[in-house]
Amino acid sequence: MNLHQLNAEARAGHVDELNLIAIEGGDYLIEARVNGRAHPLSDPRGERLRVHSVEDARKLLQTLPLLSMNLVHGSVQDEMCGMGAHPAEDLKVPISQRSAW
Repeated sequence: MNLHQLNAEARAGHVDELNLIAIEGGDYLIEARVNGRAHPLSDPRGERLRVHSVEDARKLLQTLPLLSMNLVHGSVQDEMCGMGAHPAEDLKVPISQRSAW
């Protein structure tokens, strides 16, 4: 899904939430949940769209209607040595789509 498609889906009321997913290296991927399905945002070349900060994501998404947005970090148990079998739970924190500054 590209930004134009996301805008159309958001204006039609089909977007459940946006997730800003932290990845290794300090970047983030943006995922739109539309009718319960995950749709990663893509750049003009068709590759996964990466942003470098929460503020970069907010700037990119500022023309969209207000949507529920979350910051998501993968489970740390996946990377810890010696941990027993625990259910992996990602950390998902609601954040504002508009800057708090």
